[in-house]
Amino acid sequence: MAVDRDHVLRTAAALLTRKSTATMDEVARAAGISRATLHRHFAGRDALVRALEALGLAECEAALAAARPDEGPAAEAVRRLVREIEPSAGLLAFLYSENQLFEGEEQNDGWARLDARLAALFRRGQEDGEFRLDLTPVWLTEALYGLLASGAWAVAEGRVARNDFTHMIVELLLGGAIRREES
Repeated sequence: MAVDRDHVLRTAAALLTRKSTATMDEVARAAGISRATLHRHFAGRDALVRALEALGLAECEAALAAARPDEGPAAEAVRRLVREIEPSAGLLAFLYSENQLFEGEEQNDGWARLDARLAALFRRGQEDGEFRLDLTPVWLTEALYGLLASGAWAVAEGRVARNDFTHMIVELLLGGAIRREES
């Protein structure tokens, strides 16, 4: 029987977003395969997490492309981005908590590319007079990641309605980022 790698990854992502401490046995059971089969595809948890990282980065890149960050006002592009990335927010929340992904020489260059593209969106908003100048584009990027992760966890735990995800993240981020006219 051929194993559908994408199915295994998406099943692992769904499980780990709900229970980040799930064992490889639990991942295998959720995917409907044996632990030995799981290990043939992913030598261990680290290999599985690295594969999930690649999936998460690909989904972020796709969401960013769909959001058209260079079109229209930057605030609208941020709103589109959050809406597009919402289906992957749980996976991003899990990855956000996996410190080994962001340490050492094996850090995936995809994060740097994504960071640069997001920072460019926030910089464009600053240059166009939409966003405050005292908050760096790097900080606004990190704040967006943090809000996406927090929103995903809140939705997963039933504390926030899924339908409110985009609105709450965008309003909090942009409400703090919008430049106010001085009196």
